[in-house]
Amino acid sequence: MTMENTKKRVMDWFKSTNINQEQDSVEQQISIAEATEEEQLLNIKKIEQENEQNNNHIFSKDNQDKVVLDVIVSLENMIKDRQLILYKNKGLEEQLFAANETISRIKQELMKKDQLLQEKSKEIRGLESSLTNKQMSYDQLLEDYKEYQNNSRIEYEKISNQLETEINKYNKLNEESINNQYQSMLKINELEEKVRSLATENQQYVQQYKKILDEKSELMKTINDFTERMSFSFSQKTTVSAPSDSE
Repeated sequence: MTMENTKKRVMDWFKSTNINQEQDSVEQQISIAEATEEEQLLNIKKIEQENEQNNNHIFSKDNQDKVVLDVIVSLENMIKDRQLILYKNKGLEEQLFAANETISRIKQELMKKDQLLQEKSKEIRGLESSLTNKQMSYDQLLEDYKEYQNNSRIEYEKISNQLETEINKYNKLNEESINNQYQSMLKINELEEKVRSLATENQQYVQQYKKILDEKSELMKTINDFTERMSFSFSQKTTVSAPSDSE
C-alpha cells in the first residue's frame, strides 16, 4: 500500500464520518421541526373549536334577520381570522425562536466540528509524517536487506569455493595418508619379518656361543687336567732325581 492510497483512505473515512454525523444532526432538526408543526396544527384546531364555542355564546343567531346574520357571520369570520393570524404569528415567533436556537446550536456544532476537523487534520498530518518516516525507514531497511542478501550470496559462494578447495585438499591428504599407512604397514611387516629373522639368527648365535663356551670349558678342563698331570709327573721326576744327586 502506497502513501497516497493510505492518505486517500483516511480522508475518505473522515469525510464519510463527518457527512454521516451532519446527516444525523439535520435529520434530528427536521424531526423536531415536523413535531413542532404538527403540535401547532393541533393547537390551531383546538383554538378554532374553542372560538366557535365562545362565539356561539357571544353572538346569538336566534331571532335575527338576514342582514344581522350576515354581519354576525362576517364578524365571526373576522374574529376567527384575527385569532388565527395572532396564533399563527405566535407560532411563527415560536418557530423563529426555535429556528434561531437550532441555528445557534448548529453553529456551535459546526464550530465544534470545524475544531474537530482541524484536530483530525492535524492528526492526519502527523500520521502522514509518521507514515512518510516509516516508509523511508522501510525503504532503507529493504535496501539494507537487499545489500545483505547480495553480500551473503557472495560470502556463501566464497565459503563454498573455499570449502570445496579444502575438501579436495582433505581428499588428497586422506589419499596420501592411506597410501602412507599402507606403505608404513608394508614397512612394519618388513621390519617385523626382519626382526623375526634377526631374532632367529641371534638365537642361533646364542646357541653357537653356548656351544663355544661349553667347548671352551671342556678345553680348559682338559688343559687343567693335562697341566695337573704334567705338574705331578714333573714333581715325581724331581723327587727321584734328588736322592741320586745326594749319593
